Amino acid sequence: MAQACPLTFKQVDATVVRIGSFFVMFTVVFFLSTLQVGLLYLLSVDFLIRLYGKKNYSPVYLFSIGIKSLFRLETKMEDAGAKRLAAQFGLFFLLVLIAAYHLHLDMFLYTAAAVFLSCASLELLFGYCIGCKVYFVIKKITAGF
Repeated sequence: MAQACPLTFKQVDATVVRIGSFFVMFTVVFFLSTLQVGLLYLLSVDFLIRLYGKKNYSPVYLFSIGIKSLFRLETKMEDAGAKRLAAQFGLFFLLVLIAAYHLHLDMFLYTAAAVFLSCASLELLFGYCIGCKVYFVIKKITAGF
């Protein structure tokens, strides 16, 4: 089985996605330093808007578009499937962080945050999608079912 990302045949601007990754990472780091859980709730709502609503209403998306325009960064179109999968993983991690915070599972909270920030930083710095690798493993495991 060849390794592949989920394809939707829709395109998104990878530059905007990377700027959004930076903002998400900044917000999670700010949460870790202040423990203001409201930041995670806001990010979760933003992810829900981008995934299941109209992304044009997402503050992170609008901020990312603004930064791209301000610095006149180039457009790089990529398939939206991998980015959507990564956003679903991001939402999952945010919900895990919220649960760990409320359950006072500090070590789990910081471990989950470290994994989340590592995955987001790989996307931001190198355009490397951990979600695609996880998707491939899941498809390989579930192929027999």
